[in-house]
Amino acid sequence: MVDTDLRSTTTTDLNSNVDDFSVKREQLDEESNTNETFWDNDHWNEYLGYYKQIPELKKAIDALAYWTAGRGFTTDPLTTVLLQNITGWGEDTFQSIMQNMITVKKVNGDSYAEIMRKKNNDVLNIKPLNPANIRVVVNKQGIITRYEQVGKKGKAISKFSPERILHLSNDRIGNEIHGTSVVEACKWVIDARNEAMSDWRRILHRNLAGLRIIEVDEDDPTKLNQLKTQWATAINKGEVLILPKGTASPVNINPPTNPENWIRYLEGFFYKAVGIPEVIVGGIQETTEASSKVGYLIFEQVYSTEQRLLEDDLWNQLGLKVEFERPISLKDEITESEEKNTGQVGFQDNDVQAQVGRVE
Repeated sequence: MVDTDLRSTTTTDLNSNVDDFSVKREQLDEESNTNETFWDNDHWNEYLGYYKQIPELKKAIDALAYWTAGRGFTTDPLTTVLLQNITGWGEDTFQSIMQNMITVKKVNGDSYAEIMRKKNNDVLNIKPLNPANIRVVVNKQGIITRYEQVGKKGKAISKFSPERILHLSNDRIGNEIHGTSVVEACKWVIDARNEAMSDWRRILHRNLAGLRIIEVDEDDPTKLNQLKTQWATAINKGEVLILPKGTASPVNINPPTNPENWIRYLEGFFYKAVGIPEVIVGGIQETTEASSKVGYLIFEQVYSTEQRLLEDDLWNQLGLKVEFERPISLKDEITESEEKNTGQVGFQDNDVQAQVGRVE
């Protein structure tokens, strides 16, 4: 008999049965107690795959490199002549090399270039290197003592003193002996968005082809394979397959919910994670003029920081005083617009035009 006594009421134990979200613990990659500590980035090939195959990631990182070093630079006349003669691997320019190194720095966490000097110690050339082949060596104090170019078996084939390598490091934290790739933090959202798009593409393709699940009243393997071939041929040709009565019957499947909102959410989430406003890469379909200006203004701090870090690296490592051209700022225009529209900051004219003269 069913027990209807309210005193026997109980509850579920979600604390023990449902796992809470948690973030795995991390620790810094730092120097060890040995005389030398080596750093090889084993994730470079994975990160490079993301950069080359995920268009939104590539364009975001490329945009930052363009804005950082793409408008040219100013320096003294002697340094200008010196930099104009830098050709990298033979077809580079100083500007293209700097854009290259910013890109690799963001993708890999660190970028490296070999510094070639004249007898008087002036810079002769700068040649970007493959980060997969570069090993960083630090001493007990965590100071870089040399770089090694390693072969396929991990054995050093060339060694460079710190003065012979231009090294850019991205978002280095604490006393780590390397930088941090932007891909590391964005990987989950990139995977989720591309999985959603891939799944939706597959569904649309199959629906367009007229593919449905059917129940087949046929046990003979030969006849069943023949039916499968006929069905596939009809789909490829865009034709209708006509079957004898009772041979097969369709099974209705409710179409899946359109994941467009989820994909758009992930896209917006991605640009926040990578730190590049969507408007910078041309994503203005659903943004207002005001929000686009704010996004542009926020990005000024991002690229200007990259420019100053690059200028400091060139001075500290190469002894070159270079200032990269700053892109056009909207700060004054936004400030002027807000002063003219007191109480309506962030609104466009058409947002309030319909209310003029209206009486409730």
